[in-house]
Order: sequence, then structure tokens, then C-alpha cells
Amino acid sequence: MNSTNSESLISRVERHMEIIAPLSLADTTWDNVGLLIEPPKTRQFATRVILTTDLTKQVLDDAVADPKVGVIISYRPPMFEPLKRLNMADERQALIMNCIVNGISVYSPHSALDNCDGGVCDWMGRALGDGIITSMALSPELDGSGVVRILTLSHPTSLDMIVARLKLNLSVKHVRVAPSQRHAQQDGVFSQNIRTIGIYAGSNPSVFAAVKADVYFTREMSRQDMLMAASRGTSVILCQDPNTERSYLHHVLKPRLEKQFQNEGESIEVVVSEHDYDTLLVM
Repeated sequence: MNSTNSESLISRVERHMEIIAPLSLADTTWDNVGLLIEPPKTRQFATRVILTTDLTKQVLDDAVADPKVGVIISYRPPMFEPLKRLNMADERQALIMNCIVNGISVYSPHSALDNCDGGVCDWMGRALGDGIITSMALSPELDGSGVVRILTLSHPTSLDMIVARLKLNLSVKHVRVAPSQRHAQQDGVFSQNIRTIGIYAGSNPSVFAAVKADVYFTREMSRQDMLMAASRGTSVILCQDPNTERSYLHHVLKPRLEKQFQNEGESIEVVVSEHDYDTLLVM
């Protein structure tokens, strides 16, 4: 079915993103997802969508300079808390107003994209090795897709091999590892005794309290939570937020969204921002 010419670019983006990552899968107890910025006057002939992990001034400047850009899909929402005023002195508020003035809409899928089938959680799981991935629904509101995935590896492996796979598949140079005693290196050798891995793409690692696994793989975790995991014989692997998300945007979301447009005969270009980068460096 071809879309009508009168349908706006943001309406098409909303429709296609709802197929890829239904907003019903988002954890709206804390998250802010969907169409967040909708200018009263949009760019009439826009045919380009920008993907980014965060809406920054550099990303927006590129969009403003390109008249073909009508929508920015920002994985993380540019605003979480209600705004009491809009003020150019505030960088975040200035971004919002500049989007509106320049006719650029902003959509954020965030935790819906984490939890959906083929989403960020599944992407993180595939980077760990071959096996069976199952979902563990920790909230009845999440339609059974769950927020935690459990990967049961086809063959038991060692902690160093898992780390090597992550670096290769996510194209990162470093990950942080908190090995439990039973997975730590002994006499120069890592034991091949890891079979199950709990995977969580969100920002609340306390969800692992209900998860039994040899390894937890997530973005961030407090020292106390890591110590508690180690006491249970579970190792922890941490990969900073943008590392998992940026790879996902390039390798998964971009081609999936392009295919949705192509299936309806729409000539819409999807690009990943060149200014999307990790703000934290290992030096």
C-alpha cells in the first residue's frame, strides 16, 4: 500500500516505528517515548530521517542545515521531566525550541526499542554467541516481551571468550568486567563453565535480583550490585550505553526502517548521525 502524498513524514515514521517497536512495550513508569516534538509547521518536502542515540546541538545543527531532514529519531528522549518554562539560556530547552522553529519533529523509542522482538536486548544477546534466547517478563504491562533476556549458550564457554565476542560484534575496544571467583582466571586459564547469561538493556540493574545466570550483561551497575552478584557466583560485564545503541542503530534499526519505507513505495532516506559519539573515553 502506497502512502498518500498528504501524509506527513512524522506520521509515516510513527506508523513504521510502531510496527518495529510498539510503544506499549515501553516502561512508562519512568520513560518518555513516542512523538516528543511536533512543530506546528513541518518541512513540507522532507525526505530524510536522522537516527541518533542522543539529540545534541551538533546533531540538530546538521539537521537544520539539511532541508531534506524532517525527523530525528533519538533513541534516548531529549526530555524526561515536565518543563515549567522554555528558555534559550537552557541548552536542553534551546534544542527543543530550535527543533520547533526549524520544523523538525523528534521521536524517541527508548525502552520500547529495548524490549521489542529484535530490539536492543536481543541485539546484545546475539553479540554473546550462539544459543537460545528467552524472555523473562518482570512487568505484566510489557506484553510478555520482557525486559530481561536469558541466553543459554549452545556450548559452555569462558569469560574471556565472551568478552572477545562482545568486542568484535559490538565494535568496541573495551568493556568493564567484574569476574566472580568461579569465573576468574586461575593459573593463566579461564574455566569454560559459563552457560547462561542474563541480558538487560535498561537503566535499572536491580531487575537482576530475580534472575539466576552465570553472567549478567548490562550497561551500568553499582559497585554494591556487582559485589552482590559476585557473592552469588555471577560475573558482570558492563558495556557503556552508547556502545550497544550505536551499533544497533547502524546494523539493525536503519535497515529495518528503510525496509518499512520501501515496502510502501516511499522514497525516504534513513541516515545515522555522524556526530553520534561516546562522551566517555578510556585514555
